[in-house]
Amino acid sequence: MDTKRYAVFGHPVKHSLSPFIHREFARQFGLSLSYEAIDATPEGFAAALDIFAAAGGVGANVTLPHKQAAYGLCARLSARAQRAGAVNTLTRIPEGWEGDNTDGAGLVRDLTERRRLDLRGRSVLLLGAGGAARGIAPALLDAGVLRLVVVNRTPVKADELCDRLGEPDRATSRYWEDMRELGDFELIVNATSAGRDGQALDLPLSLVNSLTTAVDLSYGEVAIPFLAWARAAGCRLAVDGLGMLVEQAALSFAHWHGKRPDTEPVYQALRERDVALATGD
Repeated sequence: MDTKRYAVFGHPVKHSLSPFIHREFARQFGLSLSYEAIDATPEGFAAALDIFAAAGGVGANVTLPHKQAAYGLCARLSARAQRAGAVNTLTRIPEGWEGDNTDGAGLVRDLTERRRLDLRGRSVLLLGAGGAARGIAPALLDAGVLRLVVVNRTPVKADELCDRLGEPDRATSRYWEDMRELGDFELIVNATSAGRDGQALDLPLSLVNSLTTAVDLSYGEVAIPFLAWARAAGCRLAVDGLGMLVEQAALSFAHWHGKRPDTEPVYQALRERDVALATGD
């Protein structure tokens, strides 16, 4: 039997945990698969996808900085990919690529099932409006949050995200400079690339209340600055993106193989390697 080819595309991508995660999932079911990390620049991403497909690639995950570009390369899109305007999961179909976005569902599953958080009726601050933020925003609304405030250093991107969400009574954009006037939140999600490029977020302590959970969508050293701020600010819980990574991968795996893997042993195996996790997917 031929081994089916899968991959994760990103730039950079050599530190990605996705190959390990999908191989561990496959091991649970005795499946044989090839899953590699492919580094593609933004300019070369479309060509790299074509080469992968021509070589027998049947499925791929997409990470920074290609999630919005992947959206534009799809012949067919799932409903949640359409809402997000970004894609993290690609499946080969006769017409080309079918795009889905499992990021948001993965985050909600990590928060509600692993962390036992009830998101209903909560106020949420979303920092960032790029591909990662686009993936999780619709799922947070679907989980029942009361209000979602999107703040981005480039305001027009935050406006575009909120317009796409189409729920002006619950999802609004604000200027980065206005954060001291926003009040407090039960959930603060960092979807920016600040940890990757060394920028300081410089967040006011007034954003935090006694129930605040702070989540960085990255993990490893990239998440350290934001999580350090969260602990210093007195957040009730500071969470990195490792659980979300495993959960979104499980949804991709189930879509491709029709089998839902057990995520907990894979998550725990990665958590035990915390000191060796260099960066986020």
